[in-house]
Amino acid sequence: MAEAAIHLREPAVGYAGRVVLRDIDLTILAGERVALLGRSGAGKSTLLNLVYARAGGRAALVPQGAALVRTLSVFHNVYMGRLDRHSALFNLRNLVWPVGAEVEAVRAVLRDVDLEPEIFRPAGELSGGQQQRVSVARALHNGRPIAVGDEPVSALDPVQGAAVLGRLAARHETLVLALHDVRLALAHATRILALDGGAVALDAPAAELTPADLARFYEG
Repeated sequence: MAEAAIHLREPAVGYAGRVVLRDIDLTILAGERVALLGRSGAGKSTLLNLVYARAGGRAALVPQGAALVRTLSVFHNVYMGRLDRHSALFNLRNLVWPVGAEVEAVRAVLRDVDLEPEIFRPAGELSGGQQQRVSVARALHNGRPIAVGDEPVSALDPVQGAAVLGRLAARHETLVLALHDVRLALAHATRILALDGGAVALDAPAAELTPADLARFYEG
């Protein structure tokens, strides 16, 4: 049996006196590709935050919204995925005069998301979909075994979204992603978790589900 990558047991999670999640008892195994589904406000982002915190230094994050430094180049935004791997002096040098080996490493992940030509372009000049792919490239560059993503392909069309999910699966051993596209989730995840009213209402292998099985989590 695969080892547990993450285990959560939380009777209640909330803020400002409001319970957002309840009765969470969840184990995610190494190698699983987990898709979180549910309508807005169901608790997906809160659950992802718990997963990311529990994973500690083993996870790369694709946050909701690209969370880029718009005035810096695409190179520098992607390079930030490995800031903690180098000394402050090395990082400062790369800010002013990028090292050749680091540039090539960033080029490689940008090639994976079809953005290599934009490497030295300011991130703020990119479209929303391009910025989202830069955020994914930063996680790919990070290279840690777990990838946690909050709607990492929401600004992409289905073809681009499928390609990006494939890249994440190829680079990271374990995925935990909130997705808005049910068909993409079923095609790329091995396990579906559906949240409803702050609780896990469905936990099943993706291969056993159809879009019709999941429709109720988006109705109303």
